[in-house]
Amino acid sequence: MTSPTAMTDLPWLPRPAADLRARLRALEQEAPADWGLQLRGIANQFLSINHAMAVAQTLERLRERGPASALTAFRLGLVSNATVDFIKPFLVASALRYGIALEIVAADFGQSVQEALDPGSRINQARPHAVLLAIDHRGLPFRRADSAGWPLFDAQQVVDELATIRSGFRQHSGAVCLVQTLPAPAELLFGSLDAATSGTLRASIAEVNAHLARDVISSGDVLIDVDWLAQSIGLETWYDERNWHIARMPFAQRALPCYAEQVARVIGAMRGKSRKCLVLDLDNTIWGGVVGDDGVDGIALDPGDARGEAFRAVQRAAADLRRRGVVLAVCSKNDEAIAREPFRSHPGMILRESDIAVFVANWDDKATNLERIARALELGIDSLVLLDDNPVERAQVRGALPQVAVPELGADPSSFTRILMVAGYFESTGFTAEDLARADQYRSNAERERALAGSRDLNDFLRSLEMVIEFAPFGAAGRKRTTQLINKTNQFNVRTRRYTEQEVAALEQSPEHYTLQINVRDRFGDNGMISAVICSKRGEEWEIDSWLMSCRMLNRGVEQAVCNRIAGDALRAGAKRLIGIYLPTERNGIVRDLFQRLGFEQVESTATQQRWLLDLAAFQPLEVFCAEQAAIAPATASAM
Repeated sequence: MTSPTAMTDLPWLPRPAADLRARLRALEQEAPADWGLQLRGIANQFLSINHAMAVAQTLERLRERGPASALTAFRLGLVSNATVDFIKPFLVASALRYGIALEIVAADFGQSVQEALDPGSRINQARPHAVLLAIDHRGLPFRRADSAGWPLFDAQQVVDELATIRSGFRQHSGAVCLVQTLPAPAELLFGSLDAATSGTLRASIAEVNAHLARDVISSGDVLIDVDWLAQSIGLETWYDERNWHIARMPFAQRALPCYAEQVARVIGAMRGKSRKCLVLDLDNTIWGGVVGDDGVDGIALDPGDARGEAFRAVQRAAADLRRRGVVLAVCSKNDEAIAREPFRSHPGMILRESDIAVFVANWDDKATNLERIARALELGIDSLVLLDDNPVERAQVRGALPQVAVPELGADPSSFTRILMVAGYFESTGFTAEDLARADQYRSNAERERALAGSRDLNDFLRSLEMVIEFAPFGAAGRKRTTQLINKTNQFNVRTRRYTEQEVAALEQSPEHYTLQINVRDRFGDNGMISAVICSKRGEEWEIDSWLMSCRMLNRGVEQAVCNRIAGDALRAGAKRLIGIYLPTERNGIVRDLFQRLGFEQVESTATQQRWLLDLAAFQPLEVFCAEQAAIAPATASAM
């Protein structure tokens, strides 16, 4: 089968296997312990509507037997002015690609406002994690009541109605709203003047979209750019008026896979499923030719040469991703000295050695080397994306490490950049200064690990880092980063509780809660905000509601310093006991013994919970290897 090129065909995904249905049947019959991971692997293909329905049904039947440890449960409310029966299985199947077991609670057709404002509505009673406002321009009050006048359409009415819906769901269910931008209609009233004429539908939709871009993210809701999606595949392809009139389908059936994929990747980003590291093959991936055979001068990278420009575009995209915080690594079957030479001497190279956090070039298999890269960066294997032109290498990695994202690439390098960038591996629901610095932080972290490997004494190494730790309560300036940490951190996270930005803001003012945001810097650089703590104050007893930390800071004494700070503040506030609770998940095994290491005594242990107690009167501060910043403001801009 030839590789697809249309974005509606999700060309970065492998084509469906011939035995897809047989694998689903076998999975249902056997129901192995890792069925969630296996179902995720099956869903990670391009799915037709029949395939998507089969995958969604399999998930529903398997979930009746118990939860899948490899999947994160997510309840989604869905309101629309259109028929959603065909959309739901695609949403469920697409979410599986991101490790999400999606449960959908849908409102009746065209009942968006009623569903939002009624506290007893189906969605509000279900208490979803988020509500998808799948409403297009045909379901919003653009047309004036006295439509004989001009302007014909009024953007403000639409803005007000969307604000009413969002406010209703926030008040009655506490859910975040996923708000879609609106695709423009394919028909024009003034032709080329439509966009420039106030009061036309196209101009009014543009006004609404501009407002949403400003307002949604700042309010703590999440934006889904459906307008971009419709434009990228073409409005002529997006709309199908016949299906709208017959079945109230909001867009063409062909657009279903890419729409569901767009929504699913945003939900994945909300739950910390976005990828963090782009791993680059070298030969015929970021330059043309084989450097070991062709020599540095013989590889295709010259400006002005069509083939060379295609590979330079790949490098330029990788450099742009790095600038927004994506970590870059190299994984090449090559002699290391030969593989590094183009980075050092070829004038056509855009990437340099300093852009690469981990450089692995040897003759081992790619899967083994990817595991080395993940360990060096202290990232989960599911944080990696491998860009590799070789179909054999791609197949080997997919078979050995199904958690790694491996986009399909055709024979034409001019398509590599677009496939990488539209696949959505690095989807984000917010952007902070911390994100901007992440690539440099991980590169510094790799340097720390190399320094540790060369050190004979761990304590001496930790002292040599010259760490400085800064504590502050939650504050407005660091709120986005705090919310991001809470919702994306899965490994060092004792209870894996999630809070929206509005809930984090409320915690800042709550007298019943104690909060900490923690920044760390050392001689290798500023790590930014790496940890957050929430405690519930209950008189003489404080309970740790949430404690999460970036894994790159594990085993550097930071957790001991945080424990000292919490215990000291609790004691000064009159508390006598500190309670720690560990709720095990598939991902947070690294903190299973955290409270024990910090001197807590276990008072309860079941299959689903461990409860630990620290007697504050008897607590002796733990040894730390970092100096505490004397005083800082509640939050700093650099911690964002």
